[in-house]
Amino acid sequence: MGLDLFRGIEVMAEKKLIGKRMVMSLAEDRTKELWQEFMGRRKEIGNALSKDLISMQVYMSLLNVKEFNLTTQFEKWAAVEVKDYTKIPEGMVSYTLSGGLYAVFVHRGLPSSFPRTAQYIFGEWLPKSEYQLDHREHFEIMGDKYRNNDPSSEEEVWVPIKRKNQK
Repeated sequence: MGLDLFRGIEVMAEKKLIGKRMVMSLAEDRTKELWQEFMGRRKEIGNALSKDLISMQVYMSLLNVKEFNLTTQFEKWAAVEVKDYTKIPEGMVSYTLSGGLYAVFVHRGLPSSFPRTAQYIFGEWLPKSEYQLDHREHFEIMGDKYRNNDPSSEEEVWVPIKRKNQK
């Protein structure tokens, strides 16, 4: 683990998303329910830019890794990127994902092994880097190499960053 997880630093333009959202915590994890609802209806979104799925976390305040715990609440999204917001299916909502500077990593394996990837990102890479977390959305892109519950699955992990000591 380590360098093979880090893909690079990217400046991303904002993205238009349509999907479903739920407020949850790790203790009351409703991710499976959210994705089941979304996947059952995603074909209703007629203007998706690709087949990539986006799993996004929106934290109410700046994510403090040391204070993050099982009861920390966040808004979880299951979404796709769209060309525009001209047709939003009933029961779904739009969201504009902020652009900006992101550190991009790859998570390989089952969802149950994600804590190891997160430990590397937040416990090793970030403290040793010239960056700190920024208060924007965290998200994962599940593209062509994503295989639900398969040990060979891969997804990109996008972490919002800014240079240390930057306001």
